[in-house]
Amino acid sequence: MKPGTKPKPTHLKLIEGNRGKRPLNRKEARIAPALPDPPPHLSADGLEEWNRVAGWLHRIGLLSEVDRAALAAYAQAYGRWVQAERAIAKMAQMDQLTGGLMIKTSNGNAIQNPLVGTANKAASDMMRYAAEFGMTPSARTRIETEAGAQDADPADRFFG
Repeated sequence: MKPGTKPKPTHLKLIEGNRGKRPLNRKEARIAPALPDPPPHLSADGLEEWNRVAGWLHRIGLLSEVDRAALAAYAQAYGRWVQAERAIAKMAQMDQLTGGLMIKTSNGNAIQNPLVGTANKAASDMMRYAAEFGMTPSARTRIETEAGAQDADPADRFFG
């Protein structure tokens, strides 16, 4: 596959308008929305995040059984990020100078705490997955769903 921007799903092109005037894929696979069960390997924090977002994603029509692994990866990255941040915060209580961001090696050199790298990588992964599901402000500007239309402000019909 060529590098570059990811192709936009046909249903989003129809909703937003086909600005590029490229042919639409009329044979694109359509998957029925569903609320999958969380996988058993999720951490406690990951499971909590799954439960927080899965129902919302299902209600707006952005979650199906086939999305289970992608949502699990998001939830697990969230859990890993939270766990690393908690560990850094605990270390910060004992290290007022660097707030747990630096550690000393066996040679006495100061280096970045490996937990900082873990937290950063998990946060990066989490945000990448979140964007796939429309869970960031910029990603939501590109998604419109039937559920979204029903949640519109009732005053819009009078002042809209």
